Amino acid sequence: MNWYLFTGSNPTDPAHYTRVASQPNCIGSCLICAIRASDDGNGNPVISVSLLQEMILALSNKTNSANVMLKD
Repeated sequence: MNWYLFTGSNPTDPAHYTRVASQPNCIGSCLICAIRASDDGNGNPVISVSLLQEMILALSNKTNSANVMLKD
């Protein structure tokens, strides 16, 4: 599993993430900062249904999870 920094405007679009070498340092708790996911073979994250659910839960609770990091 790799970390991907959210660099676009649509957190459900794999093309809006950039793969990073290590876990990023995200500050805050309101928006998606990064996700941890498998690589699709083209440098993009595989955003599964379970990861989407984890993203929604993290945003709802305003807390990071194992595979989702939030920021302000």
